[in-house]
Amino acid sequence: MKIVIINYGAGNIQSIMFAIERLGFKAVLSNNPNEIKSADKVIFPGVGEASSAMTKLRESGLDSLIPQLKQPVLGICLGMQLMCNQTEEGNTKGLGIFDVDVLKFSNNVKVPQMGWNQIYDLKTDLFKGISENEFMYLVHSFYAPNCTEAIARTNYDVEYASALQKDNFYGTQFHPEKSGDVGEKILGNFLKM
Repeated sequence: MKIVIINYGAGNIQSIMFAIERLGFKAVLSNNPNEIKSADKVIFPGVGEASSAMTKLRESGLDSLIPQLKQPVLGICLGMQLMCNQTEEGNTKGLGIFDVDVLKFSNNVKVPQMGWNQIYDLKTDLFKGISENEFMYLVHSFYAPNCTEAIARTNYDVEYASALQKDNFYGTQFHPEKSGDVGEKILGNFLKM
């Protein structure tokens, strides 16, 4: 199986690579459109700031490639947020895959949300064998509100979508690669799709 992690200069790529290796697979880092298109699975990571990340995607042409992909695609953290219509972070237009706008947490809570929080209302095979209210690791200041594409929810100040799915596209606000055995099981479920 060919697994490609999109390398666009915004991502915690090493921890994802190590998690995939622990699951018995190998991944390739690439920003080459042909290599990404020919992959069996694509992972779209992201750690950093939305507007600079989108600038890098536009410069490489990946902003138009990613929404056209037909194989399973998993966006993680900022990767998921960039797959939405837009984000309040830098007032940035996203890829428009998920029909939701990303908002900033209010000042009522400590921002960023950093650490472990529960996921619940789990849907789709991404969460096959995962119990409700498992703890996942999150680091983020912005969130996708509840929407029809939500396949997991979390509560921090408000109830929000901690995972999204539309067609072959999946997104997790949490970091499966940093969430221990349960997170790696979710990553494994994605790789089996």
